[in-house]
Amino acid sequence: MKLLRVISSFNPQGGGPIEGVKQLYAPMKALGVDLELACCDAPDAPWLATCGLPTVHALGPSRTGYAYAPRLLPWLRANAPRFDAVIVEGLWQYHGLAVRQALAGSQVPVPYYVFTHGMLDPWFKHTYPLKHLKKWLYWPWGDYRVLRDARAVIFTCEEERLLARQSFWLYRATEAVTSFGTATPPGNGTALAKRFLASQPHLNDKRIVLFLSRIQEKKGCDLLLDAFAQVAKQDARLHLLMAGPDQTGWAAGLKARAQRLGISERISWPGMLHGDDKWGAFYAAEVFCLPSHQENFGIVVAEALACGKPVLISNKVNIWREIESDGAGFINTDTVEGTVRNLQRWLALDTAGYAAMCERARRCFAARFHIQRAAERLVEIIQGHVR
Repeated sequence: MKLLRVISSFNPQGGGPIEGVKQLYAPMKALGVDLELACCDAPDAPWLATCGLPTVHALGPSRTGYAYAPRLLPWLRANAPRFDAVIVEGLWQYHGLAVRQALAGSQVPVPYYVFTHGMLDPWFKHTYPLKHLKKWLYWPWGDYRVLRDARAVIFTCEEERLLARQSFWLYRATEAVTSFGTATPPGNGTALAKRFLASQPHLNDKRIVLFLSRIQEKKGCDLLLDAFAQVAKQDARLHLLMAGPDQTGWAAGLKARAQRLGISERISWPGMLHGDDKWGAFYAAEVFCLPSHQENFGIVVAEALACGKPVLISNKVNIWREIESDGAGFINTDTVEGTVRNLQRWLALDTAGYAAMCERARRCFAARFHIQRAAERLVEIIQGHVR
């Protein structure tokens, strides 16, 4: 099978969808899929040299936040016949419309699929009503038709599929559910943790609560700061590690909030972590916390589980049911009170209880969120076995 995946940009600050595309490359290749990728980045975009993917067609530079790239549509029309199928990664930007224009009704019968990556979650409608109104102006002639004409619209879990139906009353799609996840992390966890702590000596002998994601409103960063302030006094060794890129300039306000709460010395802000530094932070942490208001899947949650770390998440992270069922973490509401309850339940664990939860986290990852299972299911969907 020869497959083309089309994404707006490979800029790593785009988060989970980009990481998911990267993670799926190797297992899909092992399944016999010949994979190429196209994007609206400029050919000299710095992140393309380090994305680790061998065949990327950079057809930008793109224009405006819509990522309009004039070269994309003619390239698709000329090259689509080389592929058995095309996958659109994400919504609300030009690449999806270009794929539909190139393939829908084309004399060349190349089916396309759409991975929504949580971009139809109704949380956005309620939280950003003006942006939702702008999307409504685009929806009837844009992404509504992109989804309607796709061979299948792919969701990463059942919760995401059901929520997607609530965003727009004009909605029509052939739905399919796959899984998502990540690859097995590096096995030298102890060494990576030691190396990370050596670079951050103030974290030695601390009980690290790790947040690793974008610093933005929907991730619940403010909830985590307020909740941590309430539990920090229980153990002087507790330390909050807020790792991730600040794309909106919100970090300054959060740091001022921490100062007012009297916990600024108990929080570190290392920015975005990559490679060994990222895995070192996971292995050095005692627990991972993501009190997000909206999370389609949360690859970082799967990464934490893979490292054997219990996860403290809100019930707005769409895989919360699976994690709760496996006893791999604690779940509560996306509020300060809910985040405090998660932290308190973790702190109440004795040594044996914590060790058992760490083992359940590893088993949860292996059974549900290993990238190999996601690759197998995606290939099955593309081959037409949608169940």
